[in-house]
Amino acid sequence: SEKNTSAYKKIDTITVDITAQHRADGSIILYSTIPLNPYPYRLTERLLHWAAVAPDRIFIGKRNPAGGWDTLTYSETLNKVKNIAHALLNKNVSAERPITLLSENSIEHGLMALAALHVGIPYSSITPAYSLRSTDFDKLKHVINLLTPGLIFVQDGIKYEKALQAVAKDAEIVAVSNASHAIKATMFEELISLPPTGGDLGGFAVDNAFNNIQPDTIAKILFTSGSTGLPKGVINTHGNISANWQQITQTFPFMMQEGLEFIDWLPWNHTFGGNHNFGLTVYNGGSLYIDDGNPTPQGIATTVSNLKERK
Repeated sequence: SEKNTSAYKKIDTITVDITAQHRADGSIILYSTIPLNPYPYRLTERLLHWAAVAPDRIFIGKRNPAGGWDTLTYSETLNKVKNIAHALLNKNVSAERPITLLSENSIEHGLMALAALHVGIPYSSITPAYSLRSTDFDKLKHVINLLTPGLIFVQDGIKYEKALQAVAKDAEIVAVSNASHAIKATMFEELISLPPTGGDLGGFAVDNAFNNIQPDTIAKILFTSGSTGLPKGVINTHGNISANWQQITQTFPFMMQEGLEFIDWLPWNHTFGGNHNFGLTVYNGGSLYIDDGNPTPQGIATTVSNLKERK
């Protein structure tokens, strides 16, 4: 047979079976007749699964200053997530005082998000532009006032110092690096330094919090772009986003059948990057490499280099 020299790979999808319902008011409702397969409604149930069946598989990676990749396997990720989750249960965070993540995509950002999901504490990733490109911080103040967070996470304490001074109020600050002298902060390393142990505030509490999550438990709050006014918060429940991951996976079976790998710069404060790509990676046991490039004449070179290396 003739050799296939195409740069594109054929992928399988399920057969489309759509039914149309025509209503008297002129509206047309389209829905699929294919039933949704059973699925876990807690994302970190999949993290537990992959840590057991593929513990040494890389879950997430990001380039370090030396040019190499810092990575975490699924087993390493789970261990850190449990430690952070244990720490969060001792913080002033809840559905009324959620976790707010101000920084760009990073391994630590991902761990904080998964830890919050693991014990049912809502979180919200906010675009860094509100902190780094604004001088009045109006949009940042707006979302912080809506969220009333109990904990605010930043990658770099000095980089986000001015923004934190404008909005921190009574929220605890967690910084990965460069603690600000003007803002009291807990260093991220403290959250993962002590593993959960038995007892009310130890491993049992983490497991109990995980088991208490229900489909209608709030998982996260995503904010609209604010292009037509102030940003609006959109509640995502555990059941909502998990059903969507199952719908996508069931429609595109290759995600589960083959080694899924993302090389991605899409920000996690948007649903495409933060729900679709990040979530599908965990759901299907894939690997996500955080791309420091972007769709600009300068940034695309970084993206192309990463793609060529990981092809």
